[in-house]
Amino acid sequence: MTQSPPRRILLAVTGLTPQIVTETLYALACNRSDPWIPHEVHLITTATGADNARLNLLAGERWFHRLCGDYGLPPIAFNPEYIHVLEDAEGRPLDDIRTQADNTLAADFITETLRGLTEDPDTEIHVSIAGGRKTMGYYLGYALSLYGRPQDRLSHVLVSDPYETNRDFYYPTPYEHPIHSRRGDKEVTVDAHNARVDLADIPFVLLRDGLPERLRTGQASFTRAVFTANRGLQPARLIMDVAQRRVWIDDEELGLTKTEFVVLLWLAERARNGASVTDWSTRAMAEAFLDRVKRVFSNPMDGEHDRIKASFESHDYFPLKVAKYFEPKKCTINNKILKLLGPRPAERYVIGRGNDNAFPLIPEQIEILGG
Repeated sequence: MTQSPPRRILLAVTGLTPQIVTETLYALACNRSDPWIPHEVHLITTATGADNARLNLLAGERWFHRLCGDYGLPPIAFNPEYIHVLEDAEGRPLDDIRTQADNTLAADFITETLRGLTEDPDTEIHVSIAGGRKTMGYYLGYALSLYGRPQDRLSHVLVSDPYETNRDFYYPTPYEHPIHSRRGDKEVTVDAHNARVDLADIPFVLLRDGLPERLRTGQASFTRAVFTANRGLQPARLIMDVAQRRVWIDDEELGLTKTEFVVLLWLAERARNGASVTDWSTRAMAEAFLDRVKRVFSNPMDGEHDRIKASFESHDYFPLKVAKYFEPKKCTINNKILKLLGPRPAERYVIGRGNDNAFPLIPEQIEILGG
């Protein structure tokens, strides 16, 4: 079966210069030996920017449609529904980014828009940061680092003088097309056909695999996503509340069953007392663990201690059976840490594989409340 090609999406931020769209599309689809023609074009802009884009690019077969016709491009989905307008805290269109609150809202909106477009693995996204306010371009580029995949690209369009700042220039036409330009204090006529438009590819760091699944597939603020991506660089911190049987890692609560909690508690206490390696295939270790279980579950009505003890006694504390009791608990704890934090941050907490079962934290990184 022939695999269908990925859905190609051009995503750009724009402000008062919608020309960025046609210039970038020209550079991608019309000015290279291996044309990259998007199936869709999406914009992120302000309320005023949306009007500019709609009126200058789309209304009345304007410049976007002219470019496609001039260069014989196949149909490309681009309509007002693909123009994503920044919103204020009340959900109203945002006309400009003037305050810190506006800045935060714009960051979150841009991040969530890109996250949604990258959620489908069968997409290939080209991001242009040439337009809009500098902060918009920064947020879009950083969002691509957070959520981009190996198939995605980032670029900035480069336009030759005197066309770069000319409000009447949209792309190099395949025919003569005079437009007016300023040269000092004089107005001159130049030919859009002679303009040079290129793309500068911008490398970016891929951080997506370091994010937990809930941030890759669910809405998250820009600040939250950046914090999550960076916390793998911070020292690990484990807090366990024995009375409440609750656990926090990197200030995130880790949900564990009763048995998983006491296994982690036992290993953490051993590590805090200088015994970071545990060979739990011995009767002595099993008995030490049972003693800790008894103190945690002191209420005889709980039944947890008796249940675990019966499991060991049924095998006469046979080392292989004891080890097999602990191994699934360890794997489940590790998997829950991985799901909560993501692969890279989780590495700091994962209990070692193999017979040594090394606990990864040092005493200063472990805090046990009560007990």
